[in-house]
Amino acid sequence: VKYNFDYRLYEELADIYLYKGELDKALKSINFALDLNSLSATGNYLKGFILLSKDKIDESIKYLEKSNSIMGNNSEVLRNLGWAYTMAGNTDKGITILRRALVISPDDELITEDLAMALIGIGEISEGNGLLKKIGKKNIL
Repeated sequence: VKYNFDYRLYEELADIYLYKGELDKALKSINFALDLNSLSATGNYLKGFILLSKDKIDESIKYLEKSNSIMGNNSEVLRNLGWAYTMAGNTDKGITILRRALVISPDDELITEDLAMALIGIGEISEGNGLLKKIGKKNIL
């Protein structure tokens, strides 16, 4: 394949590698895409997601925040950003962002489950279990 200046091709390639579970190849592809267009909301989201998947939490927040600033109120970006803040120990901010994501996409099971787990993690077991019940999952604790 010849070199192409369309950053979206490399974002798509990164997404394919993610689907295959090949995080290092996905990261290499998304880095190339961001070299071509550092202001791509999708590119910044994908890099943040990949870094979060590699447990590079603080670095992931930087890219997820940038994606959110470019493409605000995207529930998938907010879900990952909220979870990243939760994993970083900033649970209040994480839960606030997860709640916002759930308002935007009230039927999203992944957002619901992430919010439930974050709430259970801070001792809000009843509220967390209520959310799990809403999506047909078993109670925790």
